[in-house]
Amino acid sequence: MSDCSRRSVLIIGLVLAFALGGSTLAVGATPVLWASGVKPCSDFLATAPADAAAQAIAGENYRRYREWLAGFVTGLNLATGQDVLKGAELDAAMIRIRANCERYPQDDFFNASVRLIRALGSTEAR
Repeated sequence: MSDCSRRSVLIIGLVLAFALGGSTLAVGATPVLWASGVKPCSDFLATAPADAAAQAIAGENYRRYREWLAGFVTGLNLATGQDVLKGAELDAAMIRIRANCERYPQDDFFNASVRLIRALGSTEAR
C-alpha cells in the first residue's frame, strides 16, 4: 500500500472513529454526508424487503443501501483492522438494520448502521 493510500485510510479511520464515538470534529461544524447513509429510515424501510428470502429480488434502491453499507463496513474494517460485523454476512446486517430502523424510526440509515456495529462490538469479551 502506498504512503498516500495509508494516509487516506488513516484519515478515514479518524473520521469514522469520531463518528462512532459520538464526538464532533469542531464545535458547530456540520459534517457533510453523502448517498444512502443520510436518508431517513423511513426511506430505507420503504425499499427493504419484508423477509430475508426476498432480498435476492429486491429493487435497485435497496441494492444502493446494501452497496453503501458494504463500502462503509469495508472502510471501517480497513481503518480498525477488525471485522466490524464479527463474521456476519452483509445480508444479515441489512436485516438487523431494518429492525433498528423499525425500532428507531427517527434515525437515518447511517445511524441505524452504526447502532448495529456498536451492538456487535458490545458483545466482545473485554
